[in-house]
Amino acid sequence: MKITAQEEFGLRILIRIAGCQTREGMSIPQLSKSEGLSSHYVAKLTRRLRMAGFINSTPGYKGGYVLAKPAKQIRIREVLKSLGGVLFDQDFCGLHAGGLNLCTNSVDCSARSLWKMIQYTVDQLLDKITLHDMASTEKESTKFLRQLLEQKIEFPLDA
Repeated sequence: MKITAQEEFGLRILIRIAGCQTREGMSIPQLSKSEGLSSHYVAKLTRRLRMAGFINSTPGYKGGYVLAKPAKQIRIREVLKSLGGVLFDQDFCGLHAGGLNLCTNSVDCSARSLWKMIQYTVDQLLDKITLHDMASTEKESTKFLRQLLEQKIEFPLDA
């Protein structure tokens, strides 16, 4: 499992925008410079984030991007889902059937159980983390995330 560049940089851009103190927000050149990315790539990522409803653009010469809603209402799970999807979804088995039209393990698959459990665990964790939690120093976010890890995650019997 890998985190894509689009997920990493999209999240970092969103964190930058959340931390911006000006009413105008941050422009593509500002985001590009602060993250060391091309303006073209930043424009692509901000478009995705805007289409997903996380940011709004402010028009004009000094315009930029601002959060569309408070950082406490933006769940990291939804951000990552909009940038790259999920690790495992219901279409997974159909897409990985091998050379056949139907997976040979479609009825009894222990691997599917593993992927579903991993997805469930990741979703449970990422649903507890908001953009507000991440728009802080590394020391503060590490402390918050460690506290989350100490909480017990309950697994449903049918996961």
